[in-house]
Amino acid sequence: MNHIIIIGGNGQLGQCLQAVTSRNEQPYHYTYLSSAELNIADGVQTKAIFEQLQPSYCINCAAYTAVDKAEDEQDEAFEINSAAVKRLAEICATYNTTLVHISTDFVFDGSSSKPLTETDPCNPINVYGKSKLQGEQDIALVLQKYYIIRTSWLYSENANNFCKTMIKLAQSKTQLQVIYDQVGTPTYAMDLAKCIVHIINSAKPAYGIYHYSNEGVASWYDFAKAVFEFSEIEMEVIPVNSEAFVTKAIRPHYSVLNKAKIKEVFGIHIPYWRDSLNQCVNNI
Repeated sequence: MNHIIIIGGNGQLGQCLQAVTSRNEQPYHYTYLSSAELNIADGVQTKAIFEQLQPSYCINCAAYTAVDKAEDEQDEAFEINSAAVKRLAEICATYNTTLVHISTDFVFDGSSSKPLTETDPCNPINVYGKSKLQGEQDIALVLQKYYIIRTSWLYSENANNFCKTMIKLAQSKTQLQVIYDQVGTPTYAMDLAKCIVHIINSAKPAYGIYHYSNEGVASWYDFAKAVFEFSEIEMEVIPVNSEAFVTKAIRPHYSVLNKAKIKEVFGIHIPYWRDSLNQCVNNI
């Protein structure tokens, strides 16, 4: 049976992939590996698992995602998001494994005023974004069979994310200030997981970079308001400028992704962000 290995299998997206692939019989056998079972920074360990399983696909959900900490931990961020990714791509090339790699809207600088396509110029404005872009470039240098999927504002019922943080804060607060001048699109990790499985099952060798987020546009303020609306929680949400929150890393002000390519190539239907958020909140 053909194997698919998922690195970072116990993270937010990894857990959603587990839920999606357990629902129906799959043409592949999925092996989910936690960071303890496979440390992406350990090339010897990674190669040993590839040698054992001979995977047809590898889905890399592992990453250094602490955006602010990355400003002080540049070496760690680049080691996990770039150097380790390059080694993984080289191992994929050796074993003829197709790599599905998750990237981010933070490869852009936020200066655009229209949804960003895969060919728009990248210009990351923080260390996290720079390390993720370097990882993308490293993959393209050493591997031909890859799908890089850039996504944004990921949330789900699992792990720590903005949606769950808002619900948790409501237990102790009646008023919150939330940024309104950073605009993007919330992405339900369960929808992204379904998209990844759809791409793999399509067996289309249309390799390259793709954008995936839910449909529509929102600010963090809009996102928060919708979380409380669907949760039926009384909360006063005050819109504030991003300058009200001092963070080490600068965030892009606009990072709405254009999904035309992934919809056209793979025939994927993408849900509206509020519909998916309503579903997630009801599950929580």
